[in-house]
Amino acid sequence: MSLLDPFSYALAAVLAAAQVGLTSLGADPIAGISWLLAIAAVVAAVRIALLPLVVHGVRLAHASARAQPHLQNLTNRYENRKDPESMRQLLEERRRISAEHGVSRLGCLPMLLQLPIWLSLYHLLADVAGGAAVGAMTPELVASLGAATLLGVPLAERGYLGAGATHFVVVAGMALTAAALAYLTQRYLVAPNTSIDGQPEVVTRIQHLMPALSALGLIVAGGVVPLALLSYWVCNSAWTMGQSAVISRCFPTPGSPAATRAR
Repeated sequence: MSLLDPFSYALAAVLAAAQVGLTSLGADPIAGISWLLAIAAVVAAVRIALLPLVVHGVRLAHASARAQPHLQNLTNRYENRKDPESMRQLLEERRRISAEHGVSRLGCLPMLLQLPIWLSLYHLLADVAGGAAVGAMTPELVASLGAATLLGVPLAERGYLGAGATHFVVVAGMALTAAALAYLTQRYLVAPNTSIDGQPEVVTRIQHLMPALSALGLIVAGGVVPLALLSYWVCNSAWTMGQSAVISRCFPTPGSPAATRAR
């Protein structure tokens, strides 16, 4: 039994309920659009459930941005003082400044808590598209997904090359859509809402490379994952873009270009 199984079974229940619900409303159980809507429903349910962690992350980013100038000044003051007593005072001062601005030492914990959910969702869709029953996703529902198609391309099909030009166009179109959404989100919403003042040069370089790396990763992965998983990435990327736009517009990080524009 895997540690991810409880998450996988919970997500399988949501996916199965969405598909059964759509079918009860008259949707064709083996139609590709039915399964695409079911996958979109799972993405929406997961993202709504994770909103408290998103809010916490925004608050932490704001607190870190407010504390950064003070921490940078402190580092400059102790730059040439390497004796043990100075190092102890530096750590105490850093802790005091972080506490004053509400910067948690467990700042990355919300992100780590999300990883099992996203890994479980990835494996669930990959396993179900591969024909394996998982929890509430019974063999009947798995067979239904296996028979579903998008413009004639099976949702369980993998890779860019398959049954002719239509297969390539559909898979490449989905991969490029997910990649474009990820690039635009990172380049024009996330990066401008990130304060990099006082950060090491290597951090700044990574920040500049992230949009291209995110897009490239999705394009490469599009050649090996099922079409059903690509549809999940498109839905998830679209949600991320909308969520990032709201955060950047309404809750910009202090000291970031987005905050400057919002004045």
